[in-house]
Amino acid sequence: MVRRLGRFIERWTWGEWQLIHAEYAPADAVAARRLDWRPLVVLLVAVLCLTLQYYWGDRDTFAHIWQRPRDPEWIRSSYELKSFAWWTGWRVGGYVLVPLVVVLLLPGERLRDYGFSVRGFRRHAWIYVALFLLVLPLVIAVSFTQAFQHAYPFYKLANRSAGDLLAWELMYALQFLSLEFFFRGFLLHGLKRSLGAHAIWVMVVPYVMIHFEKPLAETLGAILAGLALGTLALRTRSIWCGVLIHMSVAITMDLLALSHCPADQPCRSEHPAMYEQMHYGRPAAR
Repeated sequence: MVRRLGRFIERWTWGEWQLIHAEYAPADAVAARRLDWRPLVVLLVAVLCLTLQYYWGDRDTFAHIWQRPRDPEWIRSSYELKSFAWWTGWRVGGYVLVPLVVVLLLPGERLRDYGFSVRGFRRHAWIYVALFLLVLPLVIAVSFTQAFQHAYPFYKLANRSAGDLLAWELMYALQFLSLEFFFRGFLLHGLKRSLGAHAIWVMVVPYVMIHFEKPLAETLGAILAGLALGTLALRTRSIWCGVLIHMSVAITMDLLALSHCPADQPCRSEHPAMYEQMHYGRPAAR
């Protein structure tokens, strides 16, 4: 049984990475010695985008520019939702629009080669379903922990109304699309022709780092998630299975967390001061 499990894991990890490396790595010694300009451009743009996201794209910056009302009534206003709109807008700008312009300006590069293609999606849809069902029991189990309930949903007023919930989940889904395009599209596909399967490891490092303000279990899980989604993106040549997996798991986590929230006050807090102290920080995008 143990030997079988070991062979199964090896087949779907090292075996897949060998296939990826054979497909994308430089085919001959001359090509391997030639300095490729693509990784330089992709990594420089990635560093710039991640830096701008950290210093300008968080809700602390929003609060600095548009001062939060000091009256406790702010908690019932639209201020919080606007701060998350700021956060989402920066994710779309930094993770999608800037890389998109770079790809379109690079000579010989096509957007579909960066994971945006939907070709073959139906053929690989079973992978999305299988991974979601695999993760679901774990998500349900951790939803009963205090750390999970304090972390999700990011928008603590999502239980205030159906409009709040819908607006938040749409923004949340949009930032996941942005996240997948940046990490599993632009960064991963931009490095694959120079690094082969090693592009997955390079992509996983910053992907895990954006989880550093999350619960430890989720940050450690991001290592496995990054490897799995990166492998899937290269094998299917598309980011869309990863987008759906990420959205489905995240929205499920939010709904499970909301089931533990009181109906007449912000999730996991007893008064505005506690809410402000506990939550008004930097929500790291996953």
